[in-house]
Amino acid sequence: MSEQNTTLWNAPVATRPLDATVTIPGSKSLSNRFLILAALSHKPVRIEGLLRSRDTELMMNALRALGVQCEEDPAEPTTITVTPPESGTFTGNAEIFCGLAGTVMRFVPPLALFADGPVRFDGDEQAYARPMGPVLEGLRQLGATIEFEGEQGFLPFTITPPNMLGNLKGRPQKVRIDSSASSQFISGLLLIGSRLPDGLILEHTGTQLPSLPHIRMTMEDVNGAGGSIDMPARGQWVVRHADLQLHENTVVEPDLSNAAPFLGAALIAGGTVRVPNWPAHTTQPGGLLPSVLHKFGATVTLNGEEFNEINDCECFPDTFNGMLEVTSDGTIHGLGECDLSAIGEITPSIAAIAVFADEPSELIGIAHLRGHETNRLEALVNEITRVGSHAQEESDGITISPVPREQMHGATLETYADHRMATFAAMLGLGIDGIVVKNVETTRKTIPDFVGMWTNMLEQSNI
Repeated sequence: MSEQNTTLWNAPVATRPLDATVTIPGSKSLSNRFLILAALSHKPVRIEGLLRSRDTELMMNALRALGVQCEEDPAEPTTITVTPPESGTFTGNAEIFCGLAGTVMRFVPPLALFADGPVRFDGDEQAYARPMGPVLEGLRQLGATIEFEGEQGFLPFTITPPNMLGNLKGRPQKVRIDSSASSQFISGLLLIGSRLPDGLILEHTGTQLPSLPHIRMTMEDVNGAGGSIDMPARGQWVVRHADLQLHENTVVEPDLSNAAPFLGAALIAGGTVRVPNWPAHTTQPGGLLPSVLHKFGATVTLNGEEFNEINDCECFPDTFNGMLEVTSDGTIHGLGECDLSAIGEITPSIAAIAVFADEPSELIGIAHLRGHETNRLEALVNEITRVGSHAQEESDGITISPVPREQMHGATLETYADHRMATFAAMLGLGIDGIVVKNVETTRKTIPDFVGMWTNMLEQSNI
């Protein structure tokens, strides 16, 4: 069933500078990758700090439908023990509901290669507009049969694995797909490449490759589970056959992308917001966030040591460890032209900050956001315009030309069943009185209690 909600939430206005510490739940990207890799292992895996949200529940339910056990620790709901099927073969003749979760609809279908029968995939109504063609084309090249119930390349569909039509061994192991619309198509195939009898040679045929940090995350996670993935050239990957085994006690990092609305709040409202447990090394694209906030004009420190480099949006601060602190006097500088191709998923948070800047920001390298939960570029233009500011959709991104705060006004903002559009609206509400958010509950996709965390952030600042 599609998740629908028409509730209205009055976004709170910041009446004083912030002074808050916000603990961020586990990374969705890492949680769902670890769940997939645990299912591909041969012994049980205990995952600690797993994000408990709609997307991860959908992932665990999908794995259960394939015969994988996912058991919650009664004393700690964020600890899950994953037990793969003893035979190593997944249960076929199954139905999987993807909701609106990109990681479920792009990462789970490749597992159907190793099922003992057909697997049908369906999802929310909004998911029918999210492209699936490239990963399914990859599975077709590996011998699977895809039967679509509606438009080609979109949900719903049924995958018949090649072990029902002939053995995988001996079939072509070189796959060529165009992953311009989403890095998840590449990641979905990289996650299962190790199990193919002869490994996998994967090539991206498109002109652009979005969210390369997410692909590097997948590579590091697979290699950490005993696999071997090399990227000899941009857009080419070699995956060697290997028996994967995720570490029996795996810990999930905080979701650094989900930190973006809270750290960004320090710029919009002024004051300081702190996020503990910032990892010393991370493959999360959110690890690039501090450099963007610094470019906006914030002071960024880790354990009291100031981050001073002003490079560009590709600066990766891999020396951070511990308490990340962002402080601002409320002055926000425009970014000018800023390439967000590596961190496209946090574009809505960056756009919300840019609405209050003193100069325009041209956010580029994010054409692929048109294929996310909604067309995020169009949605951002719609909602920025709705509050009285100016934005324009470009072929490769969005240009935001801010107006003074006093010229903007309250409005009821749409969220498009998109969790990041909901947090974007909450951020606007910090600096614009009268913002009402439709279906803020869509934030459950990645932040189970966003409203509670947001309210607590402001309450800490009022003490």
